[in-house]
Amino acid sequence: MSQQGAALQNYNQELVKSLEELKNKRSSLQAAIEQQENDKSLLQREIEKMHYRLTQINESLAKKIATRTEYDQTIAETEAAYTKIIESSQVLLNMIRRETVCLEQAAHKSLKGEGHV
Repeated sequence: MSQQGAALQNYNQELVKSLEELKNKRSSLQAAIEQQENDKSLLQREIEKMHYRLTQINESLAKKIATRTEYDQTIAETEAAYTKIIESSQVLLNMIRRETVCLEQAAHKSLKGEGHV
């Protein structure tokens, strides 16, 4: 009976030791879980901050693109108007040249008719 008691005591000690090892492993696992939950919370906060910042940047970018489009339109309209001014100036210059030639020819004919050459 003493052998059975010793065996029972051995089993009991191993059982207690195994149970303590399981509790220690669980405790380590719990610490790792808590650490990862903290990391997860930090990452979620960072994601929220980054999402907010991304939203701000997208809004700012959209406004800047709209303003750039307005610049492009104003530049295009101004260049078109300036091109028309240049074309009108060219037409006016050509007209003045023709009129000058006609006036010079008329003056030349008039002078010829008077006998002055």
